[in-house]
Amino acid sequence: MATVLEPNKTKIAKRVFEIFEFFCDNGQKATVMDIVRRYGRPQSSTSELLSSLVEMGLLYKDPRSRSYTPTPRIAALGTSAQPEIIRDGGLFTLMDRLAEQTGKSVALFGMVGTHVQVFRLSSGIEPIAHKIAYGASEQISASTAGLLLLSTFAPDQAARMLWRLNAEAEAHDKFDLCELKERVAAFRRQGHAVGSAGFAPGVQVAATLLPRSSIRRPLALGVIYPECVDADTGALIATMNQGIAKCAAPQVGNYYVPAAKPYKIAV
Repeated sequence: MATVLEPNKTKIAKRVFEIFEFFCDNGQKATVMDIVRRYGRPQSSTSELLSSLVEMGLLYKDPRSRSYTPTPRIAALGTSAQPEIIRDGGLFTLMDRLAEQTGKSVALFGMVGTHVQVFRLSSGIEPIAHKIAYGASEQISASTAGLLLLSTFAPDQAARMLWRLNAEAEAHDKFDLCELKERVAAFRRQGHAVGSAGFAPGVQVAATLLPRSSIRRPLALGVIYPECVDADTGALIATMNQGIAKCAAPQVGNYYVPAAKPYKIAV
């Protein structure tokens, strides 16, 4: 029998993760009012929650500025269970450098049930960076990154999931099942994809799969940009593949294909 959390416990868990995500989005420091303004939470309960996280060793509190910063314990949570490409920080460093040098946002995508989620986001300087948030979730069928992740499934399993999503969708959300099956098959052959990112209107993504030799569950790395921009997607994909190959060395995997001359990026 499934366990149903009490509403209050669910709210507390959500608020804790909101605080952690705030630091991911906004840098190293935050005050009580920063959290209150961002999420519209009561000041008193937010202050109590932050104090509890300090007592648990998850946050530092500066007594002079009354600001909070994450402790290394947050970074260490769950680290040992992650594949080496994530555990050693190489992939995240690649994302940050790519975002800095291209000005575009770079996202790490993963699957959660029938949705694709932004597991990590390195924001670029383009305005599009503010349209997609850390932890944003979108139905697989509505996102090119989601379809790319779905392409790692066996063809019959992927087809069944698409059929189910279409059958359960509202009338305005239904899609051409044959067309999406063909796109998934194409992504399966090439290991990368370009198209609508989902999550927000007017957003495109160029995404590539991480090699399965380096991870336990499918992950994709993607560069996000406005659809009005004529991005050199071949160069972006080549750059990501080269960076991932260095992070995952000595194992390379099967997803790398010849592409245009990549951007210059120090890894």
